[in-house]
Amino acid sequence: MKMKSLIVIVISIVFLSGCMYPQDKLAQNQIPYQDQLESVQSAVDQFQKDNGGILPIQTKEATTPIYQKYLIDFNRIVPRYIAKAPGNSFENGGIFQYVLVDVEDNPTVKLLDLRITEKIRDIKLRISANGGYPPYKDKIGDQVFSLDYKKIGLKEEPFVVSPFSNVNLPLVVGTDGEIYVDYRIDLYKKLENKDVKNLLNKDIRYLLLEDSMFVPAYSLPYEVDATTKEPIFLNE
Repeated sequence: MKMKSLIVIVISIVFLSGCMYPQDKLAQNQIPYQDQLESVQSAVDQFQKDNGGILPIQTKEATTPIYQKYLIDFNRIVPRYIAKAPGNSFENGGIFQYVLVDVEDNPTVKLLDLRITEKIRDIKLRISANGGYPPYKDKIGDQVFSLDYKKIGLKEEPFVVSPFSNVNLPLVVGTDGEIYVDYRIDLYKKLENKDVKNLLNKDIRYLLLEDSMFVPAYSLPYEVDATTKEPIFLNE
């Protein structure tokens, strides 16, 4: 069977599967709900209280990026502390992973949007198929570059939709070869009407957590430029 025919068949199967999937189930899997977040938070709090401060999280390597590191292990809280994993969770067929932030002082439940994970995985597959070396373009930070997307077979610049603002965010590549989301647009909005002098020389990603259900997944650290008062990649 020719590859083109195979691709058409696969796409048709995926399309038909989506059509046959109940619309209410699709909505449940793809929409973040505050009450579900609160239910998981309550379960985590009670689990921690009953287990001497231990948190119900999956074991990850120490080098795992902070906003992808503390994934909630629903096997440890279902069904004793919560009846089942939320319908929008990865464990229940949804597009979000439930994670914890501020685990030392105030463990707080947030969401990681797996559509970002899928986009980055696609870019990495394209890079692997084109020799395995990320196509660096323009330098935009101390160790950060824009991506020469045409060299990996893309006609347009790839982006992900921000879970914070729903705007399109570009992808960048670090000197470590990893692909990251550029959250400067969102951070710029967060810095408006703020006294930035108290934010100098700090990683300001935590600002994105305020009044939001989400984490800035696949992000690099950012700081405030002392001159322009705008967000820039943190020089390390």
